[in-house]
Amino acid sequence: MAGNSSRRGAVRKTGTKKGQVAGSGGNRRRGLEGRGATPPAVERTKHPASKRAKLAEKSAANRGDSRGRGTGTRVASRKNDDAPEVVLGRNPVVECLRAGVPATALWVAVGTDSDERLKESVQRAADAGISILEVPRSDLDKLSANGLHQGLALQVPPYRYAHPDDLIGAARAHQEPALLVALDNITDPRNLGAVVRSVAAFGGHGVVIPQRRSASVSAVAWRTSAGAAARLPVARATNLTRTLKDWQTKGVTIVGLDAGGDTTLDEFDGSGPIAVVVGSEGKGLSRLVRETCDSILSIPMAGPVESLNASVAAGVVLADIARQRRR
Repeated sequence: MAGNSSRRGAVRKTGTKKGQVAGSGGNRRRGLEGRGATPPAVERTKHPASKRAKLAEKSAANRGDSRGRGTGTRVASRKNDDAPEVVLGRNPVVECLRAGVPATALWVAVGTDSDERLKESVQRAADAGISILEVPRSDLDKLSANGLHQGLALQVPPYRYAHPDDLIGAARAHQEPALLVALDNITDPRNLGAVVRSVAAFGGHGVVIPQRRSASVSAVAWRTSAGAAARLPVARATNLTRTLKDWQTKGVTIVGLDAGGDTTLDEFDGSGPIAVVVGSEGKGLSRLVRETCDSILSIPMAGPVESLNASVAAGVVLADIARQRRR
């Protein structure tokens, strides 16, 4: 009976008429207290989202880095670059798959209406050996701020950057004068992708970008490059000015692009080792980078247009250099 101290679990409460009574020890009261915010689904080990994330990581590890990345042997890293990127929407997903983006998983929401884009995405993913997972629509809702995922998402692993020295090594391996492009203050990934595509098209050996204040090789850049990022190494420099000076000691001529240059493209000799530095449309070349350049090159234009888009200007110069070298 209650108050019998010899019974296991009985407690003695003072100040009552009956003396000892049995109690819960506060367990019932604590059971009614809140337990705090619910952890994200990927952090709950038994949640399907956590299992899918582990499966995608395992697939990426098994696949390795042999497909769709730069060919440099050294890797420069940056904070938050190890997190995979997710591309949402039917058009972006199918364009990434057409461009050969090295994805690790294709997620299709349960009950999604099928169309030609979804069918093509699933077929291309299957042909490329990409894991195809059917997930609840709520999981994709959490990945998009506005819910406009259209029932389709593609997981893209982080890009593996080459080291700037490897770009010079790639040119020497081909026994050709180096043709490199450095991007200064280019923050639009579409411009980065377009430049990578032009460098690959005109026989360039690589692209270097700064570690900070620069667009990275994201899924948008992959898509704009039309898969060229899989064949052309992109390096990341901790200090772009220092990298350019190091290239100068190795016999590379550093040429900056600017509308007010000291020489024009018509007068420029592009037969030797060259690194073309492209600045942003608004800021142009930064002061230290401009001072490092051996010469500043301008593109003669017949019309009233003051300047060209950064990627277009790079393409024009690269095409002319390629023409000179063919001669």
